[in-house]
Amino acid sequence: MSRLIVFFFLLLTGFSQAYASDNPFEQKADFLPAEQAFVFSAEPLPSGETRLQWKITDKYYLYKKRLKFEGLDAAHTPPLPEGLAHSDEFFGATEVYRDRLELLIPANASGQIKVSWQGCADAGLCYSPQSQQVDLGGAQSATAPEQAQDQSLAATLQQGSLVWSLLLFFGLGLLLAFTPCSLPMLPILAGLVVGSGASPGRGFAVAGSFVVSMAVVYAGLGVLAALLGANLQALLQQPWLLGSFAALFVVLALPMFGFFELQLPTALRDRLETAGRGRKGGSLIGAGILGALSGLLVGPCMTAPLAGALLYIAQSGNAVEGGLVLFTMGVGIGMPLLLLVTVGSRFLPKPGAWMNLMKGLFGFLFLGTALLLVRPVLDESLWVGLWGVLLLIFASSLWQQGQPFLRAKTLFSPLSLVAGIWGALMLLGAAGGSTDTWQPLAVYTAKNVAGSSANTGHDAFITVKDIPTLERELASAKAQGQWVMLDYYADWCVSCKVMEKKVFGQAQVMNALQGVRLLRLDVTADTVASRDLLSRYQVPGPPSFIWIGPNGVERRAQRITGEVNAETFLNNWNATRELL
Repeated sequence: MSRLIVFFFLLLTGFSQAYASDNPFEQKADFLPAEQAFVFSAEPLPSGETRLQWKITDKYYLYKKRLKFEGLDAAHTPPLPEGLAHSDEFFGATEVYRDRLELLIPANASGQIKVSWQGCADAGLCYSPQSQQVDLGGAQSATAPEQAQDQSLAATLQQGSLVWSLLLFFGLGLLLAFTPCSLPMLPILAGLVVGSGASPGRGFAVAGSFVVSMAVVYAGLGVLAALLGANLQALLQQPWLLGSFAALFVVLALPMFGFFELQLPTALRDRLETAGRGRKGGSLIGAGILGALSGLLVGPCMTAPLAGALLYIAQSGNAVEGGLVLFTMGVGIGMPLLLLVTVGSRFLPKPGAWMNLMKGLFGFLFLGTALLLVRPVLDESLWVGLWGVLLLIFASSLWQQGQPFLRAKTLFSPLSLVAGIWGALMLLGAAGGSTDTWQPLAVYTAKNVAGSSANTGHDAFITVKDIPTLERELASAKAQGQWVMLDYYADWCVSCKVMEKKVFGQAQVMNALQGVRLLRLDVTADTVASRDLLSRYQVPGPPSFIWIGPNGVERRAQRITGEVNAETFLNNWNATRELL
C-alpha cells in the first residue's frame, strides 16, 4: 500500500512539472499544425513585384529574426517591418509578428528562392522551422507577369478608378445573366410581373424592387465570404434550407393553377387596396423578398468575376468598394431579366383566357425552379425522374388548355405530345439509373461505355480532406518530379458534377492527364479542415482547378475558376505544361 501511495505521489509530481500552469489537472492545449497556424502564400503582382504573405492565427506569432530568403540577393531582400516586443524561453527578448505579415520582393528579382520562417504558440509550443520554394519567374515575367482572370480583375480594382471598376463589373453582370446560375430567376421575376397583370410602369417598379434586393443580398454574401473566410457556399447548400426555398416556390405555384388564392388578412388587405387603388400589379415588398431569395440562388455560383472581386476584398480589406462592385454586378445580372419581363410584357395579349394560360405556364416555371433548387441534394437519377413527372403533367395540362383555342390547337397538340414522350423517356431512364436529362436512355444503349469512362475519371482522383494529407501528396509529387492538379470539389456543387461527367468522363481528357497526380479537395462540409483547404491557395469556392508544377510551384496564371467544357480544359492544360 505504501508503494502505491508513493507511485501516485510521483505521478502527481510529474504532472506538476509537465504543465506550465499551476493547476496540475489542466488539459493540454490543442495546437494547430504549423501550416494552419501560419498560412503562407506567394503571389505575383501586376507591378512585377511578388507579394509574400503570412496569415497568422490568433494566439500564435512569427519570429522576425527567423525569416530567411535563400537564393535572393541582398539588394532584393525585402525590408522587414518593425515587430512587436516579445520575450520567451526560446529566444529571450526579440521581435515577433502577429495576425498578418506582408513583404514585397522587387520586380527585378528572378529565379527560385527558399523562404524560411519559424513561429510559436502563446500556449508554449515552438514549431520547427518551415520553408517553401517560391518561383519569382524570369526577367520577362517580371516586367509583364501573366495573370489568371481573377487576378486580372482584382488588379483592375486595385489600380483603376472606382467608376471604371463599376462599369466593368456591370458589363460582366450582363454577361452572367445568361448563365445557368442566373436563368432560374427569370420565371420568378416573370411570374411577379406578368402573372399579376401589372401595367408597364408598375411592372418596372416591381421588377426593380426584385433586382435591387437581389443585388444587395448578392453583395452582402460576397463581402462576408471575403472578410470572414467562411465557406458560404456550403452554408447555403444545407438540405433544410434548399428544401424550404423549394417548398416556398411550390406554394407560389399552386395559386397559378387555381388551387387557392394567396391573400392577406381582410383588414390589412382592405387598407392596402385603398392605398394602392388604381395600381394593378404585384407587391413591391413581396418582390423584394423574392429578390433576396434569388440572391441566395446566385451567390453559390462561382465565376471568375466573382472570384476576382472576392480576391480584391480579401487582399485589400476594402469592404465598401468591394461591396459596391458586387452590388453593381448583381444589378447587371438582373438588368436583362428586368427588361425582358417589362418590355416583353407589352407584346402579350390583352387580359382574358390567355392570361389564365400564362398563369399556368408560370406555375410550371415555379415548379421547375423548385427542382433546380433541390438539385444539389438529390440523387441525379431521382432528379431526372422528377423532371420526367413534371413534363408529363405539363403535357397533359397543355393538351387540355389548348382545346378552347382553335388556332393555337395546332401548335399546342404537337408540343404536348413531344413533352409527354420526353417525360416518359426520362422516367424510363431514371428507372435504370440515368443521370442525363438530354440522353435519358443512354444508360441502356451504352451502359458499359458510359459507365467505364465515368468510373475511369472518378477513380483517377485521390480524395483529400485536410491540409496534412495535401502537403504529403504535394511533397511526394515534388520528389517524383510530377505535375499535380488540385480539383476543389463539393457534393452540392452542380458544376462540379457536370465537369466530372462532361470533362473528366472523356477519354481524351484522361489520356492527356496521364502522369499527373489528380487530387480532389473535398470541401463539401463547412468545417475548419475545408476552410483551411480553401485558404491554402486563396480559393473562393468550387469548382476551381490549380496546376502545381514538378518543382512544387503553382502556375497561378493558368488557374481555372468556374465550370468549363472539355475543349477549354484541354487547351488550358496544354498551355500550362508548355510553361515548364
